[in-house]
Amino acid sequence: MTTHPTYDQLIDLPAYVEQPVPMPFEDINGHLNVRHYIGIASEGLDESLVEVGIPQMWPLTHGQACFTAEHHVTYLHELRTGDTMSARVRLLGRSERAGHALVYLLDHTHQQVACVVEEIFLHIDLESRRTAPWPADIAAALDARVAEHEALGFAAGTSGSLALR
Repeated sequence: MTTHPTYDQLIDLPAYVEQPVPMPFEDINGHLNVRHYIGIASEGLDESLVEVGIPQMWPLTHGQACFTAEHHVTYLHELRTGDTMSARVRLLGRSERAGHALVYLLDHTHQQVACVVEEIFLHIDLESRRTAPWPADIAAALDARVAEHEALGFAAGTSGSLALR
């Protein structure tokens, strides 16, 4: 069984896409629809990557992008309409052409971790539409962020099903 960090352990990480769960995101079960958990986590990861030099307009300004290769989603507690949520990101590592991250969706209304999205993302050269090595400055910034996150006082708690190659 994977042990995930607690709300209190994650709350000091930077918050991304902080917002209440909007009513149109609700499904017939009265909670956030599955497709929105991944979308919100993806937006949170994108916002966090700005801090390591990957602007959201990277495809248009530099002809480079990050594409998702794999996800593993763990639902821990439901998010309901009106609950305030945010994404917290922990970078786990990078290879020459890929990155590995955990995105935690926090439920601030109930002070709990609602969902964990583990992701492998790839650096893509949009001209060739193929993976490419990270630019040196981005690689260095990713490495610095990974080292910062390795120093956190709690385990990452991955699914064990995703890994960098």
